[in-house]
Amino acid sequence: MSRFPAIFAFVLAAASATAQTDPVALDPTGDATAGEEQFARQCIACHLVADGDGNVLAGRTARTGPNLYALAGRSPGTVEGFAYSDALLEVGEGETIWSEETFVAFVQDPTDWLRATLDDRRARGKMAFQVRDEEDAIDIYAFLHSLAPPAAEEAEPGG
Repeated sequence: MSRFPAIFAFVLAAASATAQTDPVALDPTGDATAGEEQFARQCIACHLVADGDGNVLAGRTARTGPNLYALAGRSPGTVEGFAYSDALLEVGEGETIWSEETFVAFVQDPTDWLRATLDDRRARGKMAFQVRDEEDAIDIYAFLHSLAPPAAEEAEPGG
């Protein structure tokens, strides 16, 4: 009986690791159209979405936050030229990727998410804004995913 908690913890850890690398976990469940509206209301003051050629797909010329193009499946803190917090860079050095689950948790409370992810009560990020409604956050992820879904070869394990 004493092995049950250890086995349960192992299964949870394995499930969590799978969710972070499973390409299906990157698929959005929200409404991209509603997400576009929420992005325009809540995100464009700080973020834009511009492809590799510089074409702005959403937002304006805001540079307070990083470009959110091709967010799904990417490691946190990896947009070149953006000055991330030490905490977000540390998260990005691990196996965490932006999925619907990680994105929604982060945008709803960036500081709490960083602290929980790093198990460091002093961890802080630079994003102070919080998307209050979980459904809005899910829809924003769906919108960002629709602009640049992960390429099949990038989303497949080992790809």
